[in-house]
Amino acid sequence: MRILTDLTRMWLTRSPKPFLFRREFDAVLPYADCEGLGLYVHIPFCRSICNFCPYCKVPYEKEVCERYLDALIREIRLVGAQYPGKKTVTSLYFGGGTPALAADRVGEIIAAIREHFTVTEGIGIELHPDDVRSDVLRTLREAGVTKISIGIQSFRPKYQRILGRKAVDAEALRRALSEVKFETVSMDFIFALPEQTFEDLRADIDTAFAVGANHAAVYPFIDFTFTSSAVKPMPKKQKRDLLDRLTLYCAERGYRRDSIWTFSNEPDARYSSMTRDHYLGFGCSAVTLLRDQFKINTFSVDAYCDRLAEGTLPTALTLRFTRRQRMIYWLFWTAYSTRVDPRAFEAFFGVPLDRMYGLEVKLAKRLGWIEERNGLYCLTLKGAFFYHYYENYYTLAYIDKMWGILRHEAFPREIRL
Repeated sequence: MRILTDLTRMWLTRSPKPFLFRREFDAVLPYADCEGLGLYVHIPFCRSICNFCPYCKVPYEKEVCERYLDALIREIRLVGAQYPGKKTVTSLYFGGGTPALAADRVGEIIAAIREHFTVTEGIGIELHPDDVRSDVLRTLREAGVTKISIGIQSFRPKYQRILGRKAVDAEALRRALSEVKFETVSMDFIFALPEQTFEDLRADIDTAFAVGANHAAVYPFIDFTFTSSAVKPMPKKQKRDLLDRLTLYCAERGYRRDSIWTFSNEPDARYSSMTRDHYLGFGCSAVTLLRDQFKINTFSVDAYCDRLAEGTLPTALTLRFTRRQRMIYWLFWTAYSTRVDPRAFEAFFGVPLDRMYGLEVKLAKRLGWIEERNGLYCLTLKGAFFYHYYENYYTLAYIDKMWGILRHEAFPREIRL
């Protein structure tokens, strides 16, 4: 696994140099000239900890949560004050954890954001099904939230049991969503669970749209080494069959595909915090991506709060990209949308894509992974699956290692990937 990702990295970056993350931070973040900037806010608290979830999360305690939210607002203001006036940004997303546990302070957090940033494409927040209640939804709507993403995982009781979660009441969701309206209602599902069939996935998608979703995300199960999940990954051939059949089914129904995993039945329904050229991350484990660097905040709630009490940014690690490393990062996450615009690449890097990766583009065409349509390089069914397949290797070789270390060390000296 690691050999494959290392060889791919060396080939595409034309260098044996690893991605080197060091314990360093900039007092001032150079985001002033970053166009297409998105914002992400992480709230790590959960009522209970799902054993399959790899994200930074801790059990909810009111006093700890309140201290954390105070620190979060300090971080937002500390970074926001570095720009004269208000910086225009595309979007704001809240993730977790279970951000709705702080629903009564989401408006305060958004107000702090708006002191320094103008959000043009809406505000999204992740929800646990238990929080899809009229009172919570109204509080979020009044705070300015326009998009919600509900972590269903599956409507099938069998798979909820496998994941250690309780059954989802689809009718209760329908009632709540009919009372409080959002421009995007996304529902998240996991595929490639043991014995899962296409019929199971199709039923989940159909149920989602029937109870009020206009967007659905179907993410693959990934077996992170540091989680306690006993779920076994599905074999490659079955995964590909599931993803291909689901994609074709959604196409037949006229659903728009806006990423490898996401489909919508309305043209303007979108929910994605990742497909941005740049973004600022606030909160524990939040990531900041700028033109020539990548930063990740500490995973420790205590260390995060302590740093901000001192007026210092809570950055745990910083990667200074080489030019080729930044190109690969851009291409990888742009391809997540299933299409790459070579004009956008040239606008960002000042050099044609074919000059830098002409051989790789020709090879991808020859292998049937991409096809050219209207000047865009678009992933085929085969290409989408192999993107997923490589993303699984990348996640386990790189993200699994980094997150595994950061879960135990607030500020590691360095990590080589």
